[in-house]
Amino acid sequence: MKTKPVSKKGIEIISLVTAIILWQLLADLVIGNTFILPSFTDVVYAFITIIERGVLFTDLTISLLHFGIGIISALVIGVPIGIAMGWFHNADRVADPLIEIVRPIPPLAWIPFAIVWFGLTHISAGFVVFVGAVFPIIINTLTGFKSVSKVYVEAGKVLGCMKSTSLIRYIALPYSLPSIAAGIRIAMGVGWMCLVAAEMFGVSKNGLGYKIWWHYYLHQMDFVLVYMLILGFLGLLIDRVFRWYVDGKLLKWRKGVVV
Repeated sequence: MKTKPVSKKGIEIISLVTAIILWQLLADLVIGNTFILPSFTDVVYAFITIIERGVLFTDLTISLLHFGIGIISALVIGVPIGIAMGWFHNADRVADPLIEIVRPIPPLAWIPFAIVWFGLTHISAGFVVFVGAVFPIIINTLTGFKSVSKVYVEAGKVLGCMKSTSLIRYIALPYSLPSIAAGIRIAMGVGWMCLVAAEMFGVSKNGLGYKIWWHYYLHQMDFVLVYMLILGFLGLLIDRVFRWYVDGKLLKWRKGVVV
């Protein structure tokens, strides 16, 4: 008798349940110290406590505010710079050495200047996220525009796109959208990782990153793990929504080449 193959969702559920069971056994029977590794049940109780206190919504709102400030600023600044560098040779020659000097500097190194320039405000936290997010957007936009074939540019000129603005709008930008979208996705991941550091220096008494450090100082590692998992799941949700919109709306035409 043939057995039915396990569905894809079934495999995912089994793997998650197995990981939770191993986590619980490791925490209770091997480690035995909630400060080193809280168990799954400890984390569940901590999550319920956070819900009962009513602070989770405020923490989510503050963190999304900081993230939004950084990502929107990175888009507004990064995409035009990438377009200019990818389309105009002189702009690339001027901006490339400056960007390559600043880009390797870790975003955390900018925290002192964020405090000096913007104070302990939401903007200073958003600035740290911005520093981590802007360079992937610039590089991927630049790469997308530089990869535009001259054949498409010449075809655009034949069809009436004689100005650079028209060629960028109708030829280069649509062609570069997959690369730009990939850069934005990478930027969101890097910016989300910078969020904890952006909130740890006390710009607000709320926020997912701030609460991680606050509970750590209180030796409440179960709450620390709760906020870490919330960061992970929320980052996953943001990425899925972005991919659903970009792949399903803006880049829907690419599905035609999938066999």
